[in-house]
Amino acid sequence: MAGFNYAAVDHMISYLLGIPGQEDLHTWISISLFISYVFALLGNGLLVFIILTKSGLHEHIYLFLCMLAGVDIVFATTTEPKVLTIFWCNYREISHIGYIAHLCFQLSSFISESGILLIMTFDRYIAVRYPLRYTTILSHSLTRKIGVAVFLRAHCIIFLMTFHRKRLTFCRNNILPHTFCEHIGLAKYGCDDICINTWYGFFILMFTVVFDVVLIFASYVLILHAVFHIPSQDVHYKAFNTCGSHVCVMILFYGPGIFSVLKQCFGLIHVHILLASTTLLAPPMLNSLIYGVKTKQMRDQVVCVFSPKQK
Repeated sequence: MAGFNYAAVDHMISYLLGIPGQEDLHTWISISLFISYVFALLGNGLLVFIILTKSGLHEHIYLFLCMLAGVDIVFATTTEPKVLTIFWCNYREISHIGYIAHLCFQLSSFISESGILLIMTFDRYIAVRYPLRYTTILSHSLTRKIGVAVFLRAHCIIFLMTFHRKRLTFCRNNILPHTFCEHIGLAKYGCDDICINTWYGFFILMFTVVFDVVLIFASYVLILHAVFHIPSQDVHYKAFNTCGSHVCVMILFYGPGIFSVLKQCFGLIHVHILLASTTLLAPPMLNSLIYGVKTKQMRDQVVCVFSPKQK
């Protein structure tokens, strides 16, 4: 923490240290994060471009995928530029308003992505269980309403969190051992009782992640039940191939986050910070790759974009 000895603490400004004890590795870590960030922007940007410009990809599953790619771009961009300025420019300062803004975008993107994964699972269940009534049940009007509901849920929860954050007063250290903004990370430096903030963070976890994961699991149980009651092996293959991409994305999204929380409780702080930084970047980077490779329609359109003669 050399270079951060202040006579007085300005609580309108915080300082993000990066990964304490691993300063010698900051440059190498930043290079890998920068490459991953560029891939995330290019991959998800390409998915959004293809889906919006190709009329044949205006089906519900691709519209949900377009939402997912857009949220992934926002999710990665809320944290990575600040992480890179810490590692490359040693610019660790962030205002209190900037901290809250980063936190709001980060958490709203996370909750939105969790909701989108849930509705994509619901979409796959309808497609497998009621293939002939699929377009009737999931109309474009209903798709828009579901999308709006997902984003409203995220922003309503974040609005309440911001209200609880603004009511805190700070009188302790403003040096935070992390690469990005955390809800409890700042609250624990407040002078007030943070029980409300702690329980509200727990409520967010239960109402979003746990609630969504339970519904996703239940949906896949119903999907498997429906698939195994269809005698056609070809239908089995198509269903498992389509759902396989979605399962991979969910494992990438929820898995590292759960592991990071466990490491925070039982592991070293620099391991937790590194895993947390990876958690925010790995899903946006790999989601576009998974859907681009495993989904035939997307794969064909990507080939057409880079090789127009193969149309």
